[in-house]
Amino acid sequence: MHTLAIITARGGSKRIPRKNIKEFCGRPILTYSIEAALKSGAFDEIMVSTDDSEIAGIAAESGATVPFLRSDATSNDYASTDDVIAEVLDMYEAAGKTFDSFCCIYPTAPFITPQRLSSAMELLKEHESVMPVVAYSYPPQRSVVIRDGLIVRRFPEYLNSRSQDLEKFYHDCGQFYACRTDAFRRGRTTDVDDLVPLVLDDSEVQDIDTPEDWAIAEEKYKRLHP
Repeated sequence: MHTLAIITARGGSKRIPRKNIKEFCGRPILTYSIEAALKSGAFDEIMVSTDDSEIAGIAAESGATVPFLRSDATSNDYASTDDVIAEVLDMYEAAGKTFDSFCCIYPTAPFITPQRLSSAMELLKEHESVMPVVAYSYPPQRSVVIRDGLIVRRFPEYLNSRSQDLEKFYHDCGQFYACRTDAFRRGRTTDVDDLVPLVLDDSEVQDIDTPEDWAIAEEKYKRLHP
């Protein structure tokens, strides 16, 4: 199987300026995703999809390829990850190059490991798509909402249930998505019927959406990599 790693790293970022190449523990955060992909040995090609020349330069210096720049249509705030994947696959096919499977990796995911990427690609031998997930630390069935200034239990039927009796809920880790290309092509999405989980530990996951998230992620990373 021919495999492709697609690292999505556009230049624009509102909440954290230049987020995709901002220094994280001493080096551009993008380089962590590239390094993990390289060390996994799971990909025939590792490319960065970007519209930004500075990001392209850092990507090339770090061992990834940038065979073409991202279009305006997939560089705005409304383009989805699936839109970017489709464009990348189309551009490669137009150049006469196809891949049996791919892994779309986010550029701000320094907790990704080569081992997790390898495991995801191995799962594609038996399944069509893989998503890394992590369990919610608190049962969502116990959540409350605020209505007219008052606390209201969202799921009152679980008020007296024991935590261990509640179904465990998971959420997307926001790190990467692995998928067979033919499965993606059917509906232009990695969210297919044969989508299986790769369950991660909470220590491997950290949202980085705000400057506060960034500071927490750096401290967490330093503790994991003293």
